[in-house]
Amino acid sequence: MKNSKIVLIDRNPGRNSQTYGIARELNTDVDLIHEPSVGVLGNKGDSQCYVGVSEKVLAIHEQLRSRVGKEDKKLKMRLVQPEFTIATSDGIRNGTKEMRYSLIGREVTNESVCEHLSASGLEGTIAVVACDKPPVGTLAAILEHNRPAIIMSDGSIRPGVDSATGEAIDIISSYQIAGSSDEKLKKRIALEACPGHGSCGGMFTYNTMQTFIAVVGMQPLNMVSPASQDERRTNEYPDQLIDYLSKLIENNITPRDIVTRDSIRNGIIVAMAVGGSTNIMLHAPELARAAGYNDFYKDIMSHEEFNHLSQNVVPVVVNARPFGKYSMVDIDKMGGVQVIVKDMLDAGLLNGDTMTCTSETLSQQIERLKPNKPDGDVIYSIESPFKPTGGLRLLGGNLSPENSAILKLAGVEGGLEGNVFHGKARTFDGEQSLLDTLETNPDTFADRDMIVVRYEGPVGGPGMPEMLDSTSRITTLCREKGIVVALMTDGRFSGGSVGLVIGHVGPEAALGGPIGLINDGDNINVDLNQNTLTCLELEDEVIFAERMKSWQNEVDQNGGNHPSVGEIDTRLLNNMRCNAVSAVYGAGMHPNRSLWVSSPRSVERSGFEPSNKYRSKN
Repeated sequence: MKNSKIVLIDRNPGRNSQTYGIARELNTDVDLIHEPSVGVLGNKGDSQCYVGVSEKVLAIHEQLRSRVGKEDKKLKMRLVQPEFTIATSDGIRNGTKEMRYSLIGREVTNESVCEHLSASGLEGTIAVVACDKPPVGTLAAILEHNRPAIIMSDGSIRPGVDSATGEAIDIISSYQIAGSSDEKLKKRIALEACPGHGSCGGMFTYNTMQTFIAVVGMQPLNMVSPASQDERRTNEYPDQLIDYLSKLIENNITPRDIVTRDSIRNGIIVAMAVGGSTNIMLHAPELARAAGYNDFYKDIMSHEEFNHLSQNVVPVVVNARPFGKYSMVDIDKMGGVQVIVKDMLDAGLLNGDTMTCTSETLSQQIERLKPNKPDGDVIYSIESPFKPTGGLRLLGGNLSPENSAILKLAGVEGGLEGNVFHGKARTFDGEQSLLDTLETNPDTFADRDMIVVRYEGPVGGPGMPEMLDSTSRITTLCREKGIVVALMTDGRFSGGSVGLVIGHVGPEAALGGPIGLINDGDNINVDLNQNTLTCLELEDEVIFAERMKSWQNEVDQNGGNHPSVGEIDTRLLNNMRCNAVSAVYGAGMHPNRSLWVSSPRSVERSGFEPSNKYRSKN
């Protein structure tokens, strides 16, 4: 056993007194207090996403306690108390000013887990994660600590059932009827949409990230898809997790041994294949940074390669909410995400030689699990996919010079004739003004409107709030009227958003990005043949210069910030305003907006290139 960060190793009675006391209270051997530490932590918050976390953390903790000791075949380690992080609920706060804290919550989780791991000197960690931002913050801290660790998903919530129709419903169903005048309908769906507990069950951000984390190698593949209330999570998995962690500790396999360039690329490719959330392109760069890579697009995957893979190589293979029919519990019934991974390995899309938290390679883990073949209804095969192209696309053009703008192509319901959309801009400085209009004057929106929501980026919001409330109302409006209304923003979206919606447009308006220079009525083009997002008027250098001068005058007259940026009334929001980096770097908080990387590493290139054996030209 190698331990690079042992604490409490001396014999100072002042430092030992509480350590002895903790050992007695936890009913563990006091003679183990100078051994390397092991413990479990979990994510907590104020929604149903987190209700089931405590029971799993305590189940793992009790199992750890029974397996710690000086006897043969036991872990000769000091057991620490369980620890929990805090988070806010995205589902409760979408469409409110409190939504600004959602992405910031990822950063808060990172810092709280970092404090716990580093100050406790944990040599072995098991983390139970829930919702979508805390798991990323947890893993980022684990990567920076870089001692043996393993993650388990708390699991998804089971779908609700509409008592009037018998149809499966979820929180997205509730948001999509927000504009209805039928108060009884709205109350019934709200009451029935979220039974039990667990994180959002569709292929929204939570399940996108859990699938990503498993494919990257930090979570056993078989532990992703079971529901939060599945008994396996408390009866079977604790022992398995401890077995895996013991091997990691014994062999000194660290998170950075697992999270490598190729494993991150595997995770991105699978995210495309499951039609995953646009948030993947905020979280993957942040995790790459925590793993020691300076620049995701240079070190891991360029935007050109990303688009090539999504357009030409990787199809969508799940019929999942929000763009399809089923939820993660249905995927579990059909064999789990390991079915998807095996089929992708067989097709040549993934590098199977990457290490995982089970101390096996990805291919070895799949071989041991022996997943069945895709069923063809819930999980489709690479050979006969649900949709022919990957679910995500990055856009450049004069509105997105950072090539950061992202479209969830899997969720587009219309408007891309010949892969091109042309519309007229309708601008809103802040989401609230859009929500007010959608609530009071929805009929003012016309076919081929391109809604522009700005000053909602990492700096402008601050916090880059997601816009599930807005996009859901727009989706319902379009379906009812048979029209196409698109939306673009320097903010972001929920994984449950559908429609022609483009987020992460950068540079953001608050920093002088071109999105802040658009006027009502401007011509906006989305071209997926060229992967561009453009404003025709801003192609004129004179017009661009005039509008930039006008924008700068507003900033100068307002003390250095544009008057449309969001208000800040807490130190945390001010920290985000002053320190947020752009979406291409993960939109996290770094000193003076300069990306900080712990122990930068060189880029390892294996030579593996993803391909699809079912396509002659990739």
